[in-house]
Amino acid sequence: MTAPHLLPAHELERTAVVANNSMNRERGLAGVNSYARELGLDPVAHLTAAADRSSAPPSWLDLCSGEGRALREACSRLPAGSVLTGVDLVGPLVPAPAPAGPELLVASVAEWSPPRTYDLITCVHGLHYVGDQLGLLARAASWLAPDGLLIGHLDPLSLRLADGAPAGRAAVAALRAAGFRYDARRHLVSLRGPRTVRLPFRYVGADPAAGPNYTGQPAVASHYAVAPVAGAGAPQ
Repeated sequence: MTAPHLLPAHELERTAVVANNSMNRERGLAGVNSYARELGLDPVAHLTAAADRSSAPPSWLDLCSGEGRALREACSRLPAGSVLTGVDLVGPLVPAPAPAGPELLVASVAEWSPPRTYDLITCVHGLHYVGDQLGLLARAASWLAPDGLLIGHLDPLSLRLADGAPAGRAAVAALRAAGFRYDARRHLVSLRGPRTVRLPFRYVGADPAAGPNYTGQPAVASHYAVAPVAGAGAPQ
């Protein structure tokens, strides 16, 4: 097997596969092309329930948020003071209309970290374009509020060893051991509640020439070396 040419994060994010203008640009809250359809979850209903359980306004972090349309639509349906944050490598292509809505940040999710925790963290088809997919999931696990939910799409076929051999089955097993759930039919990975996650993999680079994934769109393959660790999945 010929090992693929792997790129570090700063080079990967300059490739056409990753730095594109079409990923998640116009997806709204409900309907055919929506978060509710893709996640099997109504974000507003989830956040409203979170607000009912707490005295604090609800909070939502959307990773790889595109234009932030879903976050904007949620603004008028959530209590005053709700915290809505979107992070995207490209960001909105046009300025947000007044009045001010969610905080939409242009940043790399590989490097960005929030100053707070969130009741809901979503990543709708965004992991397909992230180099260290497992690393982002592990980091995001610590960004959850006490009863928070992390949910997003994951394609195990895009997780490989340094030489290109499949790593998806072992990676999913490690995620489950750390407390995550994985729905293979819908390609959804999820986690309830914050925790410290250490997975037995060391990221070595990504291949932007991996080709289409289950969505039919070109995606990134993330490559790892096996690196056993102790103390994975400890709740915070």
